[in-house]
Order: sequence, then C-alpha cells, then structure tokens
Amino acid sequence: MIEYVFLAGGIAGAGWLLRRKHRARAAAGPVPGIPGMARHPAGQGRWKPGRVYAQEGEARWVPPRGAALPLPGARATGLRVPSIKEGISINPGSRIVTCTYEGGGSIEIAVMPLDVRELLEAVPQAEPST
Repeated sequence: MIEYVFLAGGIAGAGWLLRRKHRARAAAGPVPGIPGMARHPAGQGRWKPGRVYAQEGEARWVPPRGAALPLPGARATGLRVPSIKEGISINPGSRIVTCTYEGGGSIEIAVMPLDVRELLEAVPQAEPST
C-alpha cells in the first residue's frame, strides 16, 4: 500500500515539474530562426542540427556547437524529399532545400514542410538559367 502512495507522489511531482517547464517555455515566446538539419557541403558529410537566421538580408547557419556558417548571396537551387537512407538520419517527413552561395559553396538544409516557405524567404530561389 505504501508503494502506491510513493508512486502517486512521484507521478504528481513529475507532472508539476513538466507543467512548470512548459509554462516557462510558453512565457519565453518563440525561438528565432528556422530549426532544421544541415549538411555542408551538399551531399557529403553528416547531418547536423541547427538554425537558419536571416537578418539584414544575409542568411547564416548556426549549429548548437561550433562556428556559424555565413551564406553570402545564398540561393535555393533545389527542393526535394529525403531518400530512405537520409530519412533514417533526419525526419522522413522533412523537405531538403539545396542552396549555393558565393565562393562556390553549397549546403543542404532539411526543414519541416511548414517551414519551407520561411526558409525560401530567407534564401530566395535562384533564377532559372536560359
């Protein structure tokens, strides 16, 4: 019987902590930037989490650890769904935007479908070459 009392107390304590954390996050407001995963250079290396920030017309990729990667003059050159192999590393429901930027660099950024429009505003699509 005493085990049930301790179990109920533990559940109530965990619920209180979770509710407190949720309220603190809600009070803080939305986090700036577009969350996603990136692979630099495009098609090579590992997918790393981070955020895309677009301020003053310049986009940049900021991982949780390490230096930010500026994307000067970045243009989106492609949009696709992840392959089965990529879906293991990133969310299979995401969309992958391939971008090129000045200096010949390239990056792939995977975001959720609802964030694609915001990402394409930060990194406009390249003009089709004729």
